[in-house]
Amino acid sequence: MKITIIGDGGWGTANALLLAGYGHEVTMWGAFPDYIEEMRNTRRNDKFLKGIALPDNLNLTSDKKEALSGAEVVVLAPPSKYFTSVVEGFKGLITEDMLVVSITKGLCEKTNRRMTDLGSEILGVKSIVVLAGPTHAEEVARGIPTAIVASCEDEEKAKRVQEIWSGPLFRVYTSPDPTGVEIGGAVKNVLAIAVGCSDGMGFGDNTRAALITRGLVEMKRFVLAYGGHPETLSGLAGIGDLIVTCTSKHSRNHSVGERLGRGEKIGEILSSMQMVAEGVWNSKVVYEIAKTLNVEMPICNLVYALCYKNYDIKDAVSAMIMRELKSE
Repeated sequence: MKITIIGDGGWGTANALLLAGYGHEVTMWGAFPDYIEEMRNTRRNDKFLKGIALPDNLNLTSDKKEALSGAEVVVLAPPSKYFTSVVEGFKGLITEDMLVVSITKGLCEKTNRRMTDLGSEILGVKSIVVLAGPTHAEEVARGIPTAIVASCEDEEKAKRVQEIWSGPLFRVYTSPDPTGVEIGGAVKNVLAIAVGCSDGMGFGDNTRAALITRGLVEMKRFVLAYGGHPETLSGLAGIGDLIVTCTSKHSRNHSVGERLGRGEKIGEILSSMQMVAEGVWNSKVVYEIAKTLNVEMPICNLVYALCYKNYDIKDAVSAMIMRELKSE
C-alpha cells in the first residue's frame, strides 16, 4: 500500500520504518525542508530517533502535495501541541477515501479535545482510527516485540489498521472505545512525570507502585467522566502504556519528572530538551477538564502545579500523603 506519515518525530519515524519493513511504499513528511534534505543525505533521523538507519525505500519530503499523492493510508503524527496547525495545512489534500490514523498521544491544548475528534472536524473525514499502547519509538524501530490497540467507532477501519500494522514483532488488537484509548494515552504521560519526581527524589519501588496504582484510578475516573469506558484502561492503552511510560529509560515524561524531583526548574528542563514531553502540556489540559467535569485527580493536579505554578516538590509529597483518609 502507499502510506504517508505526517510528522518526522521519533514515533512517526518508527511507524515509517515498521511499515516500510513490511514492503509498503512509505513517504514521511516533515515541516522543515533543510532537515528533510539532511535526512535524505545521511539516511538518519538523529534529532528524533538517534542511531537508526533509514532504509532506501523510505521516501522523505517537505512538500505536502507530493507527500499525499496517491496515498491510501495517512498517519497523523505531529506532537499534540502542533496537531491542529499541522493538520490544517493538509486540509483538502486528505480525503474521505483515505484511511486516516492518528498516533499522536495527548489532548488539544486550546480546545481540550481528542486528536481524532479534532482531526475529523478539520479534515472533514469520518472516523479517524487511533493507535496507542506500550510502544516506545526507540524499541519499535529496533524490532523489539510489543502489542498495541487500534480503536475507532467504525470497527471495519480499526480492523484494516490491525491488518496493515500487524507483523511478526508487532501485534495489534482492536477496541470499540477510542475515547478511552486516547484519554489513556494523554493522562499516562502526566502520571509518568509524577513517578519521575518520586524517582528523582530518591524514593523507592513502593512509592512508584503506589503512584502507578492510584494513577490508574485517576485515569479511570477521568475516562468515565469524559464518556469513555474505564475497562479500556485495564488493557494495553491504559495500564500497559502507563507502566512503560512510568518505568522506562526512554520516557521523556519520566525524565522531566526526575529532573523536577532533583530540584531543577521546569523552564530549564524544557529549554534543554530537543524532543517534546507531552505530559507537561497535557497536565494543564487534564487539570482544566477534570475541574470542569468535577473529577478528583490529586496526582495529576500536583503535576500541573509543579509544571505551571512553581509548586515546591517537597510540599507536593506532603500534600499527597496527608490528604483526607478514605477507603480504597
